[in-house]
Amino acid sequence: MTGTLLTPYEGPHLALPNRIVMAPMTRGRADDATGVPHPLTATYYAQRATAGLIVTEGLWPHVLGKGGPGIPGLVTDAQVAGWREVTAAVHAAGGTIYAQLWHVGRMTHPLNLPDRATPVAPSAVRIENEQIFTSAGDVEHVTPRPMTTAEAEEAVACFAAAARNAIRAGFDGVEVHGANGYLIQQFLAENTNRRTDRFGGSREGRLRFALDVVEAVAAEVGPERVGLRISPDNPENEIAEEDPQGTYRALVDALDPLGLAYLHVIERGAYEALADLRPRWSGTLIGNFNGPEPTTRQAGERVVAEGLADLFSFGRLFISNPDLPARFAADAPLNRHVPELVYGGGGEGYVDYPALTTAHSATPAQTAQTAERV
Repeated sequence: MTGTLLTPYEGPHLALPNRIVMAPMTRGRADDATGVPHPLTATYYAQRATAGLIVTEGLWPHVLGKGGPGIPGLVTDAQVAGWREVTAAVHAAGGTIYAQLWHVGRMTHPLNLPDRATPVAPSAVRIENEQIFTSAGDVEHVTPRPMTTAEAEEAVACFAAAARNAIRAGFDGVEVHGANGYLIQQFLAENTNRRTDRFGGSREGRLRFALDVVEAVAAEVGPERVGLRISPDNPENEIAEEDPQGTYRALVDALDPLGLAYLHVIERGAYEALADLRPRWSGTLIGNFNGPEPTTRQAGERVVAEGLADLFSFGRLFISNPDLPARFAADAPLNRHVPELVYGGGGEGYVDYPALTTAHSATPAQTAQTAERV
C-alpha cells in the first residue's frame, strides 16, 4: 500500500525518502556514571534507519539537565565519541539522524545529579502530585532552586555547545526539546515561571529563554540544522499554560523568520495546535499526537493529507517495529512493545524486535506478544 506517509519529502532543508519520523524516546540505557551511550545504541538506531528522519532520545546539554538513571549526555569527548559510532551506523544504513537536546529543569532529583545537587528551574515551584524515578526508585519531588539570570544565560550557552558537539559527533542536525514540561516549557508557562528578570514577568519575558536557546543553537550550527519541539497546552509534569494560543503564536511568529529545519508540534489538550500554527509556519512542520495509545498510521496519514503537517512522528510503534515504514507499506501486523523493557536494561526489548524479514526468528518474549493491525 502506498500512502501519503510513504511518499518522499523535499523541504527547504530536508530531503527524505518518506514522511515517517521516529520520535525521540527515552530508553535509559546509557552508562549512568559517564553518560556514554550503550554499546548497542548504534545497532538500535541503525535498525530504524528506514525512517525518513530519526530524532534521538533526549541528551543532556548540562549535567544538571539529566532527568534520570541511564540518560546519555552530549557534553564530554567520550560522549561525542560514543554518538559518533551511532551516527556512522545510521548513515551507513542510509538514514538521517538528529540529536535531541534535553534539559529537564525541575523534572529530576538530587539522586540523579552529581553531588546530590538540587534541581534548577525558572522558579521555586515544586511538583506536588507526581513522583520522579531515581536509582532508588520512585520518590517525591524536591523544591527546585531558581536559576539566577547568569545561570539561565549559561544554560543557553550549554545548549549551543551541545549542538556543536552533535555536529562533531556526525549528527545531521539537532532538535531543541521545548516540550513536555521540561526546562524550556517551564520558562514558557505561567505557573512555573514567576520571575521578574528579563526571563519572566510578561509573555515577552517568558518567551525569552526559548528564543535565546534556539537563536544560540542556530548561530552555532546553522538554522538549517535546527528543529524545535513544542507541546502547547500540555498539562504533563504539572504545567499550566493560561493562554497557549497567545504564547505559541508569539513563539512561532518570532522563530519563523530564522529558517529552521523544522517545527515539531505535539498536540495534546484542548488547543488545536496543528491547525492554528500551521498557517504561521513557513518551513517544515512535523506533527505528533501524545495520547494514551500509540498513534495509528491512519491518524498520521490524515494529518499529512489535510496539510496540517509535512511529516508525522511515531514513538512507541518504533520501539517494537524497527522497520515501521515497510510494515506500513505492506499493511503488515505490528508487534506490541513490552512496557517492562522500555527503560534500562540491555538488548532485550531494545534490539531484538524482529523485522518482517526476520520475524520467523523472534525471541520467545516477542513470539508471545500480540500483533495488531493499524
